Amino acid sequence: MARITDLLTPDDIQTIGSLEIVARLVVEGFCAGLHRSPHKGFSVEFRQHRSYVPGDEIRHIDWKVFGKTDRFYVREYEEETNLRATILLDKSGSMAYGNEKVTKFDYAVRLAACLAHLMLRQADGVGLMTFNTKMDKYIPPRSRPSHLKILLDTLQQSAPGGETELGKVFHDLVPKIHRRGLLIIISDFFADTTELMAALAHFRHAHHELVMFQIWDRTELEFPFNQWTQFECLETKGLRHLVDPAHLRKAYIQKLNSFREELRSGCHNHRIDLVPLVTDEPYAQALAKYLTLRKKYG
Repeated sequence: MARITDLLTPDDIQTIGSLEIVARLVVEGFCAGLHRSPHKGFSVEFRQHRSYVPGDEIRHIDWKVFGKTDRFYVREYEEETNLRATILLDKSGSMAYGNEKVTKFDYAVRLAACLAHLMLRQADGVGLMTFNTKMDKYIPPRSRPSHLKILLDTLQQSAPGGETELGKVFHDLVPKIHRRGLLIIISDFFADTTELMAALAHFRHAHHELVMFQIWDRTELEFPFNQWTQFECLETKGLRHLVDPAHLRKAYIQKLNSFREELRSGCHNHRIDLVPLVTDEPYAQALAKYLTLRKKYG
C-alpha cells in the first residue's frame, strides 16, 4: 500500500499543512462549516478539533482547550465537512512529455496527491477519476482517512498513454458524477477550445464548481530549440517530423498565445479557475500560492 511520503516530501506536506480548500459555489451538504449549502440544518455531533487559521470565525474557537494549551483550536462538527471533490486526471500521451527529471504526468500525480491529502485532512470527501480516450479508473469520493491509501495506490499505478478528445470525454463523464461538488481537472488541455468549452459548460450546467490546473513543460512555453529537431507525437504512434525550429518558432508562439487566450477567456466566462503550472515550479508551493489567493478573493 502506498504512503503519502512515497509521492510527497516532508517539505511538501509542511507547505500545504495550514491550507484549506473552500468551495465558492453552493455544494450539496449542510449549512454549517466551510462550505455553503442548499440545505438547512445544524449538526451537534462533535467530530474533532483542528488548529485555528486566519479567517475562521472566533465563535468556533474552543476556549476551554485554549485555557489548557494556550493555543487556538476550532471545534468541527460531523456535518461541517460536506464538500465532495473529484480529481479528474488526464493520462493521455501528451502528459508524458518532459525531461529526465520530471514529466507533466509525474507533476500531475504529485499535485493530485497534494490535493487529496489536503482535502482528507480537512475531512472532506475526495474521489479520483483517470481518463484518456475514456474514463479509466473511478474512485468515488470518501472522507475516511484510510481512503488516502486507495487514492495513492491508483495514482502510483497510473501511466500516461493513448489519445484523448477532452470535449467528448468530459461530456461522457458528466452523468457519472451524480452529486454536484468541486471538480478539479489536471491536464494540459490540448484540445479544440470550442469543443472543450462546450463540455465544461455541461459540467457547469450540472452545478459543479470547476478548477483547472493546466500543466506545462517550460520548453512548450518558450520553444528554445535551435537546431534541426525531430518532433514525435506522443498520442499517435509513429508520427514524427524532422524540422528546422527557426522556421516554426514565430508561428508556434502565435498559435500558443492564441490557444492560451481562448482558454483563459472561456474559463473566465464560465466562472472557472484556470491555474497554469510549469513543471520546474515546486508543486506544493504553487498550490499554496493559488489556494491563498483563492481564499483571499473568495
